[in-house]
Amino acid sequence: MFLADLVAFALTAFVTLFITIGPVETAAVYLALTAGAHKPERRRLAWRSIAVAGGLLLTFAFLGNPVLHWMHVSLPAFRFAAGAMLFLQAVSLVFASDANMSSISAAEKNEAMKSRDIAVFPLAFPLIAGPGSLTAAVVLMGEASPVHALIVAAALLICLLLTYLAFLFAERLGRLFGMTGADVVGRVSGILLAALAAQFMFDGLRDARLFMPG
Repeated sequence: MFLADLVAFALTAFVTLFITIGPVETAAVYLALTAGAHKPERRRLAWRSIAVAGGLLLTFAFLGNPVLHWMHVSLPAFRFAAGAMLFLQAVSLVFASDANMSSISAAEKNEAMKSRDIAVFPLAFPLIAGPGSLTAAVVLMGEASPVHALIVAAALLICLLLTYLAFLFAERLGRLFGMTGADVVGRVSGILLAALAAQFMFDGLRDARLFMPG
């Protein structure tokens, strides 16, 4: 039973982080932003963006809950807020006219086009380590067990590796999926993310009732 619970949690952690990071959709944006760069430069940008995003996500994952405790914010309250935020992201993925660009605004896209180094902005943040993936990492790390923490860290590293590979093979993925295929992946991911967001909110309400007196 304990092993089954760990497997279920590992699957939930991986799916949640995979959807909120969105390697395929993020690779489509990466391909558009690096269209004029040479392959060595694109690989450097890909590696730097993954490294910066990984640092941000791991920092939020391991320090997020202590900060919440210091701010006297309960984990059920944050779980409910994270669910609401993820639900908004899911809506943007499902109903956006261009699902590939739903993670960044038009102003952010224009600023990225003017920048010489886009590894930190907008690739690392907010495309890879965006509000959705950052809050999801904190919520998943809310489990007290060290085993759960290791599972979340492993799932996060796997998702980052998949994102890096998606960046390296962005051109092939673009030919394979095309703009329509990438939009379909984004919208299906949005539906799954909406379900996970609802579960986060339900869990937050349930845990809040458990801690309420009487």
